[in-house]
Amino acid sequence: METIFNITDIQEALLHRYPFLLIDKVVNFVDNESLIAIKNVTINEEFFNGHFPGRPVMPGVLILEAMAQSAAFCAVKSSKGIAKGKAVLLAGADNVKWKRMVLPGDQLEIRVKFCKARKPFWYFDGEAYVDGKLVAKASLLAAETD
Repeated sequence: METIFNITDIQEALLHRYPFLLIDKVVNFVDNESLIAIKNVTINEEFFNGHFPGRPVMPGVLILEAMAQSAAFCAVKSSKGIAKGKAVLLAGADNVKWKRMVLPGDQLEIRVKFCKARKPFWYFDGEAYVDGKLVAKASLLAAETD
């Protein structure tokens, strides 16, 4: 898949930084509608040191956070999106379901779809896949803030 936005673009739009920036690139973007981001999961991730020694598994809450960051990036880059100088924070998550483990070496494909906005709130549906198989999904609420 072709890179639409690279890591530099992501860092310009989001406040997150290593080790908490959980998307590497964006491979699909439809203005005001949807986005597909990629997170390459490697054994070098800091969280694998404690989750779990000898049996590394990406924490489910970090998969959820990757979806939230993807939604925030979509909101920032959309033409009807977040105003310049504003930040986007995760304000809620509903209907969260984890379907399978994410392991070192997996490539997480994160798909978010814009549902509606009632400023300062933005509603998205998110899904995460590995090798075409659903690993997690959630309804996300993002808040625009100063």
